[in-house]
Amino acid sequence: MKTGSKIITLDNGYHLWTSTQGEGDIHLLALHGGPGGNHEYWEDAADQLAKQGLNVQVTMYDQLGSLYSDQPDYDDPEIAAKYLTYEYFLDEVDEVRDKLGLDNCYLIGQSWGGLLAQEYAVKYGQHLKGTIISSMVDDTDDYIESINRRRQEIFPQSEINFMRECEENNDYDNKRYQEDVQILNINFLDRRQPCKLYHIKRIGGLPVYHAFQGDNEFVVTGKLKDWHFRKYLKEIKMPTLLTFGEEDTMPLETARIMQKEIPNSRLVTTPNAGHHHMVDNPDVYYKHVADFIREVEAGTFKGE
Repeated sequence: MKTGSKIITLDNGYHLWTSTQGEGDIHLLALHGGPGGNHEYWEDAADQLAKQGLNVQVTMYDQLGSLYSDQPDYDDPEIAAKYLTYEYFLDEVDEVRDKLGLDNCYLIGQSWGGLLAQEYAVKYGQHLKGTIISSMVDDTDDYIESINRRRQEIFPQSEINFMRECEENNDYDNKRYQEDVQILNINFLDRRQPCKLYHIKRIGGLPVYHAFQGDNEFVVTGKLKDWHFRKYLKEIKMPTLLTFGEEDTMPLETARIMQKEIPNSRLVTTPNAGHHHMVDNPDVYYKHVADFIREVEAGTFKGE
């Protein structure tokens, strides 16, 4: 594949921004989180893998409603009902893969992208050599328990009560509340500060994020609160790497359950790293990814 940016037109008429970086015959399709996030933390993925001695062509894209891709009018109820669904975003992954001519490739997904990677591996697994699920559990209930514990690690009960009062009153714009959220972000999302993912102003994706997640990473009020996938994990047949930050918002206890449920899988962790552990500690993160791909390519990968 040629490197650089490319706009693809989906069958529904919308346009998505894509970019391919790196060299070699190994192809990795990267899915961003959010939902409503963007590709930016994958921008140096090919370079990071090359530092580990592995040449990989990494293709990333902004999902519908995110950054450089089209942003539909989700205020239109018909558009929201059609495109703010798990099924749409899952099938979008396969259409992007097909239109870019990728097959027998690797799929990596972080957070929401890790949710899509799990579902894709079950529905469209015939197109994959291997799957990398990064910082995403298989059951939102476990995630909600984890983020509540994370609050308790940082704040006294009085501040937790204040945050809950704001959430009950839908007072998410409260300055003190948002300052608390930022403290949690620095501890469990982006431990390396200043974080290169922060922007002066939000640059799109909020309607998608609000529909599925809510206001922030430490409260789940959208569609994600009802996502439960554990019973399908045994259907993931290809080699699978589970990778989590040791200070992640996602619970490692659940990651260990996933490793047992997915037949040919391995769990690795990144020290001193939160939810975006490819940014917090890229040397360790990409070593894990490179070792996984190398073993699958050599036919020596064995799950734990």
